Amino acid sequence: MQYLGGMGKRVSIATDIFLGAMTIQAYGEAAKTWISRHRGQRPHFVCTLGFTETALIPGISAAGATPEDRRYTALADAEFLAFGVQKKPTYPLPPLTAGVSPALISRAIVTALDIPLTIVNAATSHPPVTCLDLQQSPARCVSTGAAMTRVQVETVFEAGLSWGKRWGRGADYLVLGECVVGGTTTALAVLLGLGIDAIGLVNSSHASCNHGQKAAIARQGLSRLYVPVTDVFTLMAAVGDPMQPFVAGVAIGASPHCGVMLAGGTQMLAVYGLARRLEPKLDRLVVGTTRWVMDDPTGNTLELAKRLGNVPLVATKMNFSQSRYPQLQRYEQGYVKEGVGAGGMAIAAHLLAHWEDRDYLTAIEALMG
Repeated sequence: MQYLGGMGKRVSIATDIFLGAMTIQAYGEAAKTWISRHRGQRPHFVCTLGFTETALIPGISAAGATPEDRRYTALADAEFLAFGVQKKPTYPLPPLTAGVSPALISRAIVTALDIPLTIVNAATSHPPVTCLDLQQSPARCVSTGAAMTRVQVETVFEAGLSWGKRWGRGADYLVLGECVVGGTTTALAVLLGLGIDAIGLVNSSHASCNHGQKAAIARQGLSRLYVPVTDVFTLMAAVGDPMQPFVAGVAIGASPHCGVMLAGGTQMLAVYGLARRLEPKLDRLVVGTTRWVMDDPTGNTLELAKRLGNVPLVATKMNFSQSRYPQLQRYEQGYVKEGVGAGGMAIAAHLLAHWEDRDYLTAIEALMG
């Protein structure tokens, strides 16, 4: 297995293109074209859940205050995304290190704009309340170098390919979100396995990314591969998570029929890299995220996108500094940043209904009050 290390320097990959009173920002002409093509259209939002035992490592993620909390984060986010505020949820939203779940952002937009929603269980620690269930097992820790079997990865990918073709034929475009705690670490391992020098470039739910911890875990898993990996299915099986093959499959299956936005930061850049290795001519595909990811001083999403081949990027400029809730203001301090398709859904809200900061805050704070 060949992979690279080292810190990257922060550079710009393209001229920034400002759109809609700076509510969204496109990086590169391909991203600008994608935005123009999908203005006024209503997406189908598909949020894929997954679980990796990497999430149980102390301190690896802030998406749950304790390792035990993190077992249930995806389940709670999915239940809230589907049903909103309930008196007695099966899986209550877990306490975070700081801030509040990005599921509130996506739920507010789905509800207000009547956006079709599908929740997919690629493999979680317990059964979600509602989902399209792929009936698969969660991934073991990245450090094992044997996170999943190749058969599982191939099965999940083929399911994604099939559903992507089906959804793509019936949608203006797809927004593909995720909820996988520990997923930026699996993403780092996959990126390194693809030969991308991603050390020091990835993001996390922490205010300051724990690069050293992530790199050590990723390298440990990759070191257990005794022969060079020549295909991405073997790589995902070794150090990936269940969300990755499914979303890569959906993107490949849907893109001949409609536009696709991979909604997330580091994790979706890894999925983009996997999908492009499987289908080099893949187009109509962008990565959509938040400015909290793009402006993270402890990561470098622009440089990572460049190293993957100038990935078309779009970011919402959504700002919570004027929120009356401290939990939302925490986003402005670098916590949480992204997840549950929040960035992609915020972009979709602007494209469909011209949402600005006051619209986002009104809808989101209504769920908190």
